[in-house]
Amino acid sequence: MNSSTAQSSTIQHKYSNIQHCNNDLSICTDDGCYSKKRRYVRKDGSCNMVFRHVPGEWLLYVTDIFTTLVEIRWRVMFLTFALSYILSWLFFGILFWIIALANGDVKDPMNEPCIYEVRSFTAAFLFSLETQTTIGYGARGMSENCMLAIIIVTIQDVISVFIDTFIIGIVIAKMASARKRAQTVGFSNTAVINLRNGHLCLSWRVGDFRRNHIVEGTAHAQLVQQTAHMTGKVDISYHDLEIQNSHVILATPATIIHIIGPSSPMYKISLQDLRRDSFELVVSFTYTDDCTGILHQTRTSYTPNEILWGQQFQEMLRVNRKHYRVDYALFHQTVKVPLPEISAEEYELKKHSACPQHELQNVSPSEVSQELF
Repeated sequence: MNSSTAQSSTIQHKYSNIQHCNNDLSICTDDGCYSKKRRYVRKDGSCNMVFRHVPGEWLLYVTDIFTTLVEIRWRVMFLTFALSYILSWLFFGILFWIIALANGDVKDPMNEPCIYEVRSFTAAFLFSLETQTTIGYGARGMSENCMLAIIIVTIQDVISVFIDTFIIGIVIAKMASARKRAQTVGFSNTAVINLRNGHLCLSWRVGDFRRNHIVEGTAHAQLVQQTAHMTGKVDISYHDLEIQNSHVILATPATIIHIIGPSSPMYKISLQDLRRDSFELVVSFTYTDDCTGILHQTRTSYTPNEILWGQQFQEMLRVNRKHYRVDYALFHQTVKVPLPEISAEEYELKKHSACPQHELQNVSPSEVSQELF
């Protein structure tokens, strides 16, 4: 009894420090603080969602069977297709065996058969397989005595064409899946905040790792904020970010820029606020491949600890006499640049107070930044 009480008090002491920051439940133990939050969108672009109790879930999958087979794993798809062939051979083999029994082909070898050389179930199965795969070894074949057998062979041939067409379409669609192409278009591991033309800007990189490039691409970004209540309810809000260069031809890696202005949800966020905040920056790039003409989308997300304050991306592009050279070893690399640890709102106020409006026209952004530092 005493040992149980001691163990209970130890556990209670270990989890006694429970903090509530921004309506988020965090448990602080001797090993550190742990947040119960999870990513909304994973780094690979997949959504961190699990659906429960979907009404008519299996019916929806069966109704859209083509998309279901495209989305399943290769091994499951191969098993499904193998079973579709084997079961169809078996089904029509049973029908041919019943016809042979009804016509007396098994009992009386001298009888004029419906199907030549089909006097057992094995022979009936082989005849079904040879008919559907158009092998035609020459020993087994149809006679003109049984119209029912002729009709069944015709139906089997039509069904065989449908199965082949369906399987070929599924395999081609699966091989040309947008997910595979999306793996060759990637984002930088981190986003950065720095000064551009006198404004605080949030930026990240996107690049195409293949030689065949994209016809046209459009960048989008949303700020996803989650609010968890003690009752277990979770509220999710979405804020669109205005992109300065949203339409991009991705011949070389591009830096996507969001100016943190008055309309931005990050306008009042300073470095300290960024470290305490719990939002998630979800970015996407939608584009058309110039080889296939298929529309693709690549996604990723950045948490506040993946947004670097006072950093900028290193230059990747070099020019020589013949061509442009892109060094992808520098794709994720950043360098530190001077940046005040204040919000964009405070920066704009200090900038206007340091230099009146009539003087800003004759002062470069770099000179204003030096004054603020």
